Parts: sequence; structure tokens; C-alpha cells
Amino acid sequence: MRTGEARLASAHVTTVRLNASDSGSVETDALVVGINTSPDGPRPAPGAQALDAAITGGLAPTLHALGFSGKAGEIAKFPSFGAVPAPVIVAVGLGDAPAEDGAHDLETLRRAAGAAARSLAGTAGAAFALPAATPGQAEAVALGALLGAYDFTRYRTGDEHKAPLQAITVLSDAPGAEGSVNRAATLAESVTLVRDLVNTPPSDLSPARFAEIAEETASKAGLSVEVLDETALKEGGYGGIVGVGQGSVNPPRLVRLGYAHPEAETTVAFVGKGITFDSGGLSLKPSASMAWMKSDMGGAGAVFGALLAIARLGLRVNAVGYLCLAENMPSGSAQRPSDVLHTYAGKTVEVLDTDAEGRLVLVDGIARAGEDDPDLIVDVATLTGGQIVALGWRTCGVMASDDELREQVVEVANAQGEAAWGMPLPDELRKGLDSPIADIANLNPERSGSMLAAGIFLREFVPEGVRWAHVDIAGPAFNKDAPYGYIPKGGTGMITRTLVALAERHQAGREA
Repeated sequence: MRTGEARLASAHVTTVRLNASDSGSVETDALVVGINTSPDGPRPAPGAQALDAAITGGLAPTLHALGFSGKAGEIAKFPSFGAVPAPVIVAVGLGDAPAEDGAHDLETLRRAAGAAARSLAGTAGAAFALPAATPGQAEAVALGALLGAYDFTRYRTGDEHKAPLQAITVLSDAPGAEGSVNRAATLAESVTLVRDLVNTPPSDLSPARFAEIAEETASKAGLSVEVLDETALKEGGYGGIVGVGQGSVNPPRLVRLGYAHPEAETTVAFVGKGITFDSGGLSLKPSASMAWMKSDMGGAGAVFGALLAIARLGLRVNAVGYLCLAENMPSGSAQRPSDVLHTYAGKTVEVLDTDAEGRLVLVDGIARAGEDDPDLIVDVATLTGGQIVALGWRTCGVMASDDELREQVVEVANAQGEAAWGMPLPDELRKGLDSPIADIANLNPERSGSMLAAGIFLREFVPEGVRWAHVDIAGPAFNKDAPYGYIPKGGTGMITRTLVALAERHQAGREA
């Protein structure tokens, strides 16, 4: 099973495998079991029965003595004292038990597995005996554990940090579970790559270096790769990308990734904002807002990771990805407020604020994506502070050319555990983007509704007749707080899995 060959910044790789053994007999360094809450106290969830039977008096008295209730994400560790081969037991809370004959929620399983895996840093291997009676549950456990074991270690020189969990075994005898666990490994590989890219300092991830990584990694996965450098961008009329990148000594790039399947009936195009560092340009950000702007390429990272997973999963769909890469810096050559850019779509844009730069690189990518004759374009970007104001740090905003598509994207994202909320595109906000000298201004000076106004700006550049969705991940792409569930501190890899799931919904033989 492939276990992270594309992990280019972190030295550690966690492996995963499937085992049909039960919790009472598996040989491992640590055994993870799920616990539900109940009116009578903590109750072992499916998967923990063999362990419960092996411990004198059962699990409940021990957990009660530890003050463990079974609430979601709660962790308790204790020795097995030889009751089972595993020397250490890790109980992880799953919250309320599902209704009779109901299944545990997949996101609950992902988060529980992730929390348990993170608590096992420094452990060589662990078996996860969480509820996994179906292939979907087995995949959720594997994916959560793999993502929870993530740690970005490239720049650490000391040995005070424990190494992440090295090997994961998912205990399940569900028919078809092996394929599901393999799928989890592929998805985790892509999300890990995105997290590594987001966490990499901008000194080591210029637009050119990002493009090199894309070329090296994508070609191995069977993707076609085209890279436009600064000269090709100028000659090709990509005024948005050129304008944003002209202030930096690190010139911009546009990367096109392509995947084709002989049975495909549909083409999906994904466009990602890839600002490898955003100072705000001449409209300089406050230093506190600039400190985490290495994450401003999270949209391009998600598109890159999704294309890799689509190719490795062999989905019956055609997919293209555009990585719109630039570094937004102030200098004597930087674009100025009041400059007018000539975009790839042919429209002119008056730049009122150089810190509203993400939309400028995206419109060139969106217009270029139209040449691939896609059935759907989805752009992903850490685009606006307005998204954080409106929806917080964990929920992305989704806008679209029609309500049905918007709700489909929201539904798919939430099913992956990537929280999303549908937002409108009010027509009355378009007037605020009027420019007296160009076709459109790059932002509305009135800041209210800024997330929505940014979506309306992008909509102006979508090729006629193509369905389009915009996903603003400004907050969710980077977790500035403590880890939770399977989400680490730092880069999250947000929306990578949603893009893959959208491609799956457009496979040949499936109704979109």
C-alpha cells in the first residue's frame, strides 16, 4: 500500500494496514477502542467487545475510576496488565451511541481516530478497534488516524519532540474494507502533501519552487503538466497574475495539471489561489495579519493534492487543475493602487487595493480553464477576511452560479467533514465594483459583505454557460489554535477531499 511517497517536507511517514483480528487478540503496542456515553456511564462501542470481555469486571469500572465519560474526543490511557497482548489501552470518546441499528457518524469516527493517533506520538504502532462494520467506517477510521498522526518536522533540530505514530492497523472484517482503507491512504497522502506545502516557509516555497514540486510529483502520478513562467505569462496576456507578482524578486507561475480517463464523460476544472506569501503589496498588511500568510497558497495546494488523488484513484472523469502562483510583495516594481490590469479574459481591472490580490490571479486561471471546455469550474482560495468574520475559522463559504450547485458543493464538503456553508451573491453588490476607468474594480470600498463582493467579482470572469462554484477557505486552511480531532496546528489541507469527492460525483456512469 502506498503510504506517502509525495510527502516532501516532513521526514516521517505513517503506514496503514487492515487486520481482521479482534481487539482481544491483536499484537500491537497500543490498542484504541471507542467508548460511548450513556445514562449509566461509559459504554464500550462496537469493536471493543473482546477487550471488554478480557478485562476483569469489564471496561466501565476502570473508565469510571478515571473520570472518563465517553464524550466526543475525550482520551484516557491505561495499562492492560496482560489482559490483552497490547500493553497500553487508549479509550477515545465517541459521544452518544447511535440509535438502535444506527451507525456511528463518519466524521465522529474520523475525529476520534485522529485524536487517538495524535495522543500516541512516540509509539511505534497502534491498532484501532473503533466501530468499522462497513467499508465506509473502516475508511473513516483509517483516514482520521492517518491525518491525526501528522506532524511537520522538517525544521526541528532537537529530539525533545516525540515522533508521530508510525504504523496504524485498522481492525475490521467488513467486506470491501481493504479498498476503503487503500482509498483513505491515498486521500491522506494528498492532504499530507497540502499540509506540508502550507507549513513550508515562503523562503523555501517560491512560485517557481512550487511549480517545480508540481512538475516532479504530478508527472510521477501520470498527470500532464504545463508551466508558464513570467515571460510566457506576459506574452500570453495573463495580466492578473503578472500584476500581482511583479513586485517580487520571485516571479509568478501558472501551472496546469491534466488528468484524462478513456471512459470519462465529464470534465471538471479546479482553480487554486497560490500566493506563496502575501504581504499585502503596497497596501501593506499589519504585521500581525502577515505572520501566517505563508498559508495564502492553500487553495492551490488543495487543487494540487486533489488532482494527485484523482489520478491515483483512477476516477472515470477528466480533470484539470490550475495553480495560480505569485508572491505579493512591495517594491519599486510592485503594482500600485489605481493601476489597471489587462486580464486573460480580455477585461480590464482597476486595482484599488493591492491586498485584494487573490481574485486577480484567480480570474486569469478561471478564464484559462474555460479553454478546457469544462462542465464545472470550482475555484478555491484563502480569499477574504470577510469569510472569517462571517463564518469563523472552521467553516468555509460557498458561492456558485446557481443554487443547486452551491448546495451540492456544501453537501459534499460537509459529508467529508470539511465544514461549509452556502452564501448568496446579491446582485445589488455588483454596483460597488464599478470603476470609472476600467471594466471593473478589484474590490468594493464599502467593506460590508466583502466575501460576497469577492465572489461577485470572480463571477464576472466565468466563461459563459459554464457552471461555477467558489469556495473561500481563508480561515479553515490554517489552524492557528490547538489541534483538534484529526486537524493539526498549522496547515489543514482543507477542501482537498471535497474536490476529490466532487470529481467522484462526476464520474462516468454516475449522475452528477
